[in-house]
Amino acid sequence: MVESKIKELGYELPEAPAPLANYVTINRTRNLLFTSGSGCFKDGKPLYQGRLGEDISIEQGYDAARITALNLLSIVKKEVGDLNKVKKVVKLLAFVSCTNDFYDHPQVINGASDLLVEVYGENGKHARSAIGTNVLPLNLPVEIELVLEIEE
Repeated sequence: MVESKIKELGYELPEAPAPLANYVTINRTRNLLFTSGSGCFKDGKPLYQGRLGEDISIEQGYDAARITALNLLSIVKKEVGDLNKVKKVVKLLAFVSCTNDFYDHPQVINGASDLLVEVYGENGKHARSAIGTNVLPLNLPVEIELVLEIEE
């Protein structure tokens, strides 16, 4: 059901990205999943690079956040085998690489939040923080991590 919804939205679930350093992409404790931060990778390469307010438009940042959410869902699927096992998206923490005078972090991160709500409905609504920073690894415009509740 969840994967068919993703396809209806015009997306395909990518291969789960591998960690870029000495960490795991997801950690499970009982019925909670904690993802590491992920970015807007497609076929192993950053889809967007740069900072909001300088190199990247709000629309591109929104798309980067959507692609990042898809990468996170692929990590979740690899861990639990079925995205329908997600009961609730609990928390989304996002970092936006931006200039000092960029203040539209929420509009950028809505790309991920909107996707999660489109896919999971009411269970996709989550607590959220969107934080600006001057630089992210690999010059990515966004980095996002999730906390999800799953069926045991």
